[in-house]
Amino acid sequence: MSILKRPQIAGQLYFVFISLMGCLIFVFMHRGEFLHYPPSQWVWVYAMLGAAMILNYFTFQLPPEGNLQSMDSSIYLACIFIYGAPFALTIILFNTVAMALYDRKIPVWKHFVNFSIYTLMIAGSALIFQAAGGITGPMVNDKFGAYLAALLVYFLINVFLIGFYYYLLYRGSLYDILKNFMKDTLLVYLSTLILSLVLSVLIVHNGIFGLALFIGLSVMLSYSFKQLFSMYNEAQEKAIKDQRTGLYNHSYFESLLDAEIKKATASNTALSLAMIDIDDFKKYNDQFGHLKGDMLLGFLGSFLKKECKVAEVVASRFGGEEFTILMPGYDEKHAGLFINRLRKKLNDTYFDGVEIFPSGCLSFSAGVATYQVDIHDKSQFVDLADQALYYAKKQGKNIVHVYGSASKKESEIDFTEDVRDIEQQLKLFLYKDVDTFKHSKRVFRYAMDMSEVLGLTNTERRNFVLGALIHDIGKLEIPWGILNKKDKLTPAEWETVKRHVSWGKRIAETNDRFKELVPFIELHHERYDGHGYPHGFKGKQIPKLCRMLTIIDSFDAMTTERPYQKTKTFEEGIAELRLCAGTQFDPELVELFIAYIEQRSLERQEPAAGAEV
Repeated sequence: MSILKRPQIAGQLYFVFISLMGCLIFVFMHRGEFLHYPPSQWVWVYAMLGAAMILNYFTFQLPPEGNLQSMDSSIYLACIFIYGAPFALTIILFNTVAMALYDRKIPVWKHFVNFSIYTLMIAGSALIFQAAGGITGPMVNDKFGAYLAALLVYFLINVFLIGFYYYLLYRGSLYDILKNFMKDTLLVYLSTLILSLVLSVLIVHNGIFGLALFIGLSVMLSYSFKQLFSMYNEAQEKAIKDQRTGLYNHSYFESLLDAEIKKATASNTALSLAMIDIDDFKKYNDQFGHLKGDMLLGFLGSFLKKECKVAEVVASRFGGEEFTILMPGYDEKHAGLFINRLRKKLNDTYFDGVEIFPSGCLSFSAGVATYQVDIHDKSQFVDLADQALYYAKKQGKNIVHVYGSASKKESEIDFTEDVRDIEQQLKLFLYKDVDTFKHSKRVFRYAMDMSEVLGLTNTERRNFVLGALIHDIGKLEIPWGILNKKDKLTPAEWETVKRHVSWGKRIAETNDRFKELVPFIELHHERYDGHGYPHGFKGKQIPKLCRMLTIIDSFDAMTTERPYQKTKTFEEGIAELRLCAGTQFDPELVELFIAYIEQRSLERQEPAAGAEV
């Protein structure tokens, strides 16, 4: 693997490079000038050094990221404007040595890198100041452009050096990283850079007294920024925390879930989610009242917060007596083990009144789901964990169930009633487009057969078969004239037809029983090569059963009479599937379906047992 592809090593090499550059530039520009300072000059060295150390001590943070900032840069810039670059470099050298002796918790190499970065900023700013016609000493109004250029270069060098390090560490877009870094630090740097001009004026006209005034002003500004960050944190804490349990609230959970799904997708790392429900909480509320029930919620919140902090996972209150635990880096096995350990520990934890519970102790039921690359919607992820929670409740409570673990209870699903309900909705096609109704029934039968070929669990079979039946439900929203048009569709009409997947998704989402079928409705026109619609998902980004539905749907469309295309024979349909394998269709699933079609054709051609040949 290339060294540059290893973020930690790349970052270390970058720091080595910066350090070498900083040392070379320091030696080149400074040349041991402080060895020739007269006593009066040393007074200002000590004064400016003391000012830099004071401002470096009074660091502060700004919302939202909270990066540490200080106003010591105003000292170095003022030194450039009044005394020149070598003097400013003297101050940063002595300040670095002093800070290294004072704060020994920070490794020496970090102080050295910090010194090198400041050296590069000071050197760049001084060179631009000189090139733009700036003159060291009292401020010259006619040379304002030189001061402005020096301030700008000082800021840009800092942003680039730090931003590039984060780019090496986290990758992504260098432009976006630099833009965000500039946005987060712009206010502080504007204040710092303007203050450097103020300091220059104060020192020239008021000497040490002017420097003292400046330090007082800067310390007060730093304190104000610190208070601003504290107030922001308090407001944010109230906005994202559930007051009753102390855990994160539902809104924050949703935003965190979005972020973690993006991370898991980008880095191909594990991510699991647990939905937790306190068993028989209503019984406790009815027995002791809501006030006592709230105390139980608070107790459980503290319990989850403590345990989750140790495990480096995040607990939130989902609503009522339901909680979520988001587990970055946990696969389904480790997530299931962790939640089960949590459940057992809670069973052994006493709380007043637990004797009334059927199990005689505090307990919860939990459902665990693990993120897969074909899950594109956070609500779909939550639904999987919620289904697993339902199965845990169904098995008798105080149980942790991992979604897809194929337990008997999970697989015992009779979907006859669901089929009947969907067929009732599809009968609306009988007056609008009978071909779509018949097509849906044929695809449904193909899916029934293919569920056996694929060896699906009953849960997968239910979703696949019902998804096949309902996949074109959105066509109910397409105008009759477009749906039954005999001629080729215009581009505008084709765009209308393509919207049926979004319309169908909205129809299915109105019924909780059919939310699991949304991917089959929304994604059955995605292509294996990523050129499908509505999202352009590619390969395994498309759920496996949705990829199979695309094959079934297309094969039936090719081999049955349609108003806008020539009907193909089964043999021609099979040839078309093979031709488009790897582009429109998953090649492995295509061969499975073709084998099924060919086997079915052979079975229909074989004579019945006992018949004459």
